[in-house]
Amino acid sequence: MKSVLLIGLGRFGRHIAKNLDQMNHQIMAVDIKEERVNEILPYVTNAQIGDCTNEKFLNTLGIDNFDVCIVAIGDNFQNSLETTSLLKELGAKMVVSRAARDVHAKFLLRNGADEVVYPEKQLAKWMAFRYTADNILDYIELGKDYSIFEVSMPKHWIEKTVGDIQVRKLHNINILAVKHNGEMNVKISPETRFLEGDTLLVLGHNKDVQKCFHI
Repeated sequence: MKSVLLIGLGRFGRHIAKNLDQMNHQIMAVDIKEERVNEILPYVTNAQIGDCTNEKFLNTLGIDNFDVCIVAIGDNFQNSLETTSLLKELGAKMVVSRAARDVHAKFLLRNGADEVVYPEKQLAKWMAFRYTADNILDYIELGKDYSIFEVSMPKHWIEKTVGDIQVRKLHNINILAVKHNGEMNVKISPETRFLEGDTLLVLGHNKDVQKCFHI
């Protein structure tokens, strides 16, 4: 369990709060708008109304006590930038800030953000992969050019084993798991046999995965 300071309770911030709550983390939520704070109260440990561009207010929160500070402000980049910078100045251990544009990400990283999340860009890339290929069921980007894909089982693999297809040797792709009837099998060995209806969780360079599964 971690202690998280969440600043900005728009739609993105509320989704973060609800997910953190499901994971049983301790959450201090802050927003300048009272109605947003009241709405999120059932999902957080504590909440305050305040302006996080105000150093005195921010200092009262005990910034160095939080494991992670998330700046989820999406409607005012100047406020996001100032808040990010102040958090780092006040001793924040880890600052993760939301960006809406590439230039925003660069400024945030230069002014205190340890990491930047770019929801619109990340979602756009996910949708481009997910909805332009019939055999991609899900997609998680891990870093530059590498991803985890959930893909449909190629028909010519049915009743063959991992050892038979030699996907790592031939395509430089790792099979992480096989899902059958909704059950995930992560104990993959050369003897693991593929059955009709299976889906695969695979890790590799995007181009290798696209070539292997004809995406």
